[in-house]
Amino acid sequence: MTSAWHLYVMAVMYIIAGIMHFVKPKLYLRVMPRYLPYHKPLVFWSGIAEIALGIGLCIPDLKTISIYGIIAMLAVFLLVHFYMLSGKKASAGVPNWLLILRIPLQFGLMYWAWWYL
Repeated sequence: MTSAWHLYVMAVMYIIAGIMHFVKPKLYLRVMPRYLPYHKPLVFWSGIAEIALGIGLCIPDLKTISIYGIIAMLAVFLLVHFYMLSGKKASAGVPNWLLILRIPLQFGLMYWAWWYL
């Protein structure tokens, strides 16, 4: 464990986020863009990806590929964030100001991951 402690905070954050896909799948299904097919498998596999990438951050040989995977995953998740801004039903009751705030937060998370390369 020679990495900074905040790398492990990031790892735990993604592992917990991934687990939540299985604990509260309806939450994730509600915000899936209608133009994407196979909502249930996408929620399932995105949860698996978050867990795997979080674990990968803790394994020195997998850290770099996990970081690139996290950045790519967060870029894809931008589709959901922009979709949620498209209308009242798509927003799932989340206030617009919070949805707008999530977009720069997403880029901040990408930078945080990139910082460890």
